[in-house]
Amino acid sequence: MTVRRAVEEDDAPLLAIERSAWDASSGFPSYLDTLQDTFFSRSGPEAHLVAEYEGAVVGYLRLQDKYQFPEGAGVLAINGLAVARDARRLGVASALLDAASAEGRLRGARKITLHVHSTNAAARRLYERHGYVLEGTHPDEFLIEGNYIAALDMAKTL
Repeated sequence: MTVRRAVEEDDAPLLAIERSAWDASSGFPSYLDTLQDTFFSRSGPEAHLVAEYEGAVVGYLRLQDKYQFPEGAGVLAINGLAVARDARRLGVASALLDAASAEGRLRGARKITLHVHSTNAAARRLYERHGYVLEGTHPDEFLIEGNYIAALDMAKTL
């Protein structure tokens, strides 16, 4: 397993992961309708760490400044983490989270935040194993497939 910064050539494999990785417990079903023909239409390669396993791109993590003003400097946000279905349970997400912490330290960040659906128990356990703690709960934040889902804010101090 290797983790590196994304490059333009990763566009097609990352788009394929994006189209297959999310379901109602982890993402927004309507999001798939907004996908374009390029993964990097939302944010460029510079915002992404990519995991490779046996020469194939198997996952990504989008790491960005959370705030665009000086008072929020030092806080990064994970705005997406996805692993190809056939590469799950291989440690891809853990490798990406470790790389995000290392990248955050290189950037001089003091904290990394993320949002996760309350229904995504596996992701919550993963984040907790990597030192993320619950900072806030937003009850009934989303209506997904007829059910109200809470949004959870988690963060890790570097």
